[in-house]
Amino acid sequence: MSFQIRQGTIHDLDTLASLFDGYRQFYGQPADRARAREFLAERLGHEESLILLALDGQGEGVGFTQMYPLFSSVRTVRTCLLNDLFVAPSARRHGVAAALLKAAAKEARSLGAASLSLSTALDNAPAQALYESLGWRRDQEFCEYGLAL
Repeated sequence: MSFQIRQGTIHDLDTLASLFDGYRQFYGQPADRARAREFLAERLGHEESLILLALDGQGEGVGFTQMYPLFSSVRTVRTCLLNDLFVAPSARRHGVAAALLKAAAKEARSLGAASLSLSTALDNAPAQALYESLGWRRDQEFCEYGLAL
């Protein structure tokens, strides 16, 4: 499978919304393409995230990743959170996810980020194996918590 990766824009909103809705469903959320579209439109409209879009040889969207800029107060550096990564089921096992991760690292470096972080479900062994094969390391120092508001 041949594909290209480029930055997603507001003009890609319909393609991105379909992929983003699939991503949300993968993590147990109900299908809601309109909500996915609205969420992405807000992120892109306010320049709050960077989205990379993978397109197949026919120009159809087959995957995406979304990153958010952050800062580390302790390290006093810019960082990026790779919050979302999704490849359409028909395009899996063709190198799309690896290419998106490499492109995300390149983009984060170009923004001056000192690091890129992500989290995934504890039972998502295929994703964990991919991350580790590309040099990502599981955090051994910090335990992550969350507070529902």
